[in-house]
Amino acid sequence: IQSDTTDIHIEPFEDSLRVRYRIDGILHQAPTPPSIRGFHAAIVSRIKIMANLNIAEKRLPQDGKIMAAFGEHRYDLRVSILPTPHGETVNIRILSRSSMALTMDQLGFLPEDMRLFNTYITRPHGIILVTGPTGSGKTTTLYAALAKLNSIDRKILTIEDPIEYQLSGISQMQVQPKIGFDFSMGLRSMLRHDPDIMLVGEIRDYETAEMAIRSSLTGHLVLSTLHTNDSAGAVTRLIDMGIEPFLISSTMIASVAQRLVRRICSQCAVEYEPDMKLVAAEFGISDAEIAGVKFQRGEGCEACRHTGYRGRIAIYEMMTFTDKIKQMTVDRATAVEIKQEALRQGMKTLRRSGWQRVANGESTPEEVLRLTSDTDTVTTESEVAHGTV
Repeated sequence: IQSDTTDIHIEPFEDSLRVRYRIDGILHQAPTPPSIRGFHAAIVSRIKIMANLNIAEKRLPQDGKIMAAFGEHRYDLRVSILPTPHGETVNIRILSRSSMALTMDQLGFLPEDMRLFNTYITRPHGIILVTGPTGSGKTTTLYAALAKLNSIDRKILTIEDPIEYQLSGISQMQVQPKIGFDFSMGLRSMLRHDPDIMLVGEIRDYETAEMAIRSSLTGHLVLSTLHTNDSAGAVTRLIDMGIEPFLISSTMIASVAQRLVRRICSQCAVEYEPDMKLVAAEFGISDAEIAGVKFQRGEGCEACRHTGYRGRIAIYEMMTFTDKIKQMTVDRATAVEIKQEALRQGMKTLRRSGWQRVANGESTPEEVLRLTSDTDTVTTESEVAHGTV
C-alpha cells in the first residue's frame, strides 16, 4: 500500500511460489522464503474466505472483492483466481476509494489539452470515447470528468463492470451477466430515467455500441471507453463492430487516446544529456525544439525503490470529430488516413504529448518511447503539414 502497488500477483509453479507487485505499471518481484510454496493452498483459501468465494472450487475461475481499511484509508481489493496445473494463481487489484477524489486539474492535463477536453465534456449530446489498453487510466479520466459535470441540475447515470469507485451524487449500476443484465440492457433501462449524462464502462460489442449511439442521438451525452491503440482507431473499431459510418459521424464528439508514463522521482532527479540525434529521430522533432531542453532522469533512491521513477502522469492524443473527419468516416477512410487528416488539423500524437512531458522535466525519453508507437513518428505532424505524406 505504501509503495502505491496496484496489483499483487501470487503465482504457483512446480517447486516455487512467486509473488510480484505492479508499481507504476511495472512488475517487481517480492522477496519470499523458499518455504512459502508449502503455504500456497492455505494462503489461497484464506483469500477466498475473505472474498466470499467457494474454497472447495479449484477447477473454475472465481472473482470476488475484499473491503479493507489501512489507517484512515479504505480500499477495495478485487480478487481474481485462475486454476493452473500447479495450483490456483491469484491476482489482487488494489483500488483506493480516496484516490478517486481527483479533479480535472489534478489529472495533470497540459493547459491546451485541458481547454480542449473541457469543450468536449460540456457539449449537450454526443459520444466521447477514451481509448487505450487496460491500466492506462481511462476510468480515472472519465470519473474526473463526471465529477466536474456533477451538479444539482444534471442527472448522471453509469453502467460499469465492475463499479470501481463510488461517486457521490451519481447513480451507478453494475452489470450482472449471470442473470442477463449486460451493458446494452443497462443502457436501455437508463434511458427511462431521464438522464442528461451517461457513462458506459466499456463498449465491447455491437449491442452496446448501438445503444450508446441511439442514446446520443436522443439528446444525451455518453462517455465510454474502447480498447484501441490510438484515437483514430476508434472509428474503424466501431465500424468493425457493425455500426454504420453515418451513425458514427452523426454522434461522435471526440476520441481521446491516453497512456500513463512514469514520472521522474523528485528525490533523485538529475540533469543528463541523452543521444540528441536519437531523441530527435524518435520523436520527430527539430534541432530548434530540442535546443535548450534540460533532460532529467532519476538516479534511483529508497523513495522510488531505485527505479528512478515515482508515480505516473497521463499523456493524451485528442482527435476532434471535425466536419472533414466526419465526412472521411462516412467515406470509410482508413484509420491511417483519418489520423493524417487529424494531424493536419493540429492534433498531437501520444508521442508528441509525451515529448512535452520530457521537455517539462517530468519524464524521460526512454519512458515515453516505451509506451508509444513508432507510427507516431513515421507520420509526424511536421511531415503532414509540409505535404510529405
